[in-house]
Amino acid sequence: MIKIDHIALYTNQLELIREFYCTYFDAKSNEKYVNPRKGFESYFLTFSTGARLEIMQKDAVSISALQPGEEANGWTHLAFSVETPAVVDSLTDRLRMDGYTVAGEPRTTGDGYYESVVLDPDGNRLEIVADPT
Repeated sequence: MIKIDHIALYTNQLELIREFYCTYFDAKSNEKYVNPRKGFESYFLTFSTGARLEIMQKDAVSISALQPGEEANGWTHLAFSVETPAVVDSLTDRLRMDGYTVAGEPRTTGDGYYESVVLDPDGNRLEIVADPT
């Protein structure tokens, strides 16, 4: 069986990004890995399903030229599945109240998902979805 083990994300706000995903998406973090020779630091964030997000910071990595929430070719978003549309609404409202950008209000999409789109502290697009089944 082939499965995705983890997805990696560079940031220049390592601790803030770690706290965001742990606070709002119930990720569990490992201890920080530091390689001073390479100017590299990282955490693995593990979600209840076993999926992992590796967040990394490195001295020699440039900041993206995209504006927060702007889309381009390549990976465009992460989607987090929640139990019900009510959870989509409540988590979206919580993020909004805490000052995060809601880029897409909760709605039913053409493919039947109930979802919203929010931006993490680096402007990465996150969908919060309730499966239509």
